[in-house]
Amino acid sequence: MINVLLVDDHELVRTGIRKILDEVKGLKVIGETQTGEEAVQFCRKNQPDVVLMDMNMPGIGGLEATKKIIRYSPDIKVIVLTVYSEDPIPTKVMQIGAAGYLTKGAGTDEMVNAIRAVNSGQRYITPEIAQKMALNQFKSAEENPFNSLSERELQIMLMVTRGEKVPYISEQLSLSTKTINSYRYRMFEKLNVSNDVELTHLAIRYGMLKTERL
Repeated sequence: MINVLLVDDHELVRTGIRKILDEVKGLKVIGETQTGEEAVQFCRKNQPDVVLMDMNMPGIGGLEATKKIIRYSPDIKVIVLTVYSEDPIPTKVMQIGAAGYLTKGAGTDEMVNAIRAVNSGQRYITPEIAQKMALNQFKSAEENPFNSLSERELQIMLMVTRGEKVPYISEQLSLSTKTINSYRYRMFEKLNVSNDVELTHLAIRYGMLKTERL
């Protein structure tokens, strides 16, 4: 039996996925959480085999939660299930140790196959995303300026473009406000923007931010 944790801040999304997985032999949903923080705590106590992790959630978000789960429980396989299809997000997610990457447009069979694949020790990436990741290696920062961001800068960018303020980001990431601002200004320089509004517009332009979050 493969024990699965669902992590998404939308109850309807979790309910839909649970209904699908409950009908699949050999899979069992053992929990649901709606934030990255809750997911980390759940994994430390319950040790699921596979985590289906949303990226864009309040708090630390899916990127930081994935990193923490893998750091403390390396046997747990994390599949990021998200609306983000544009690099560098998939590449950064896989670099920190995620076992899989699926978009929310994936079909039922693909999701089930991905869960079984990562549980058996393989990695799984939606073919469309894998192709984009391969092609992205040949793109320069001029073609996609977000390629120049570090993992931490990308994480803070996602939080800033969600409208979260520096003190809140500082608290969630356990970093000083001075450190967060240093990352922000370094990010602004790399992306050639001067404020959060310009950053948000650029993120939308390059597919780093969805205007309707799922």
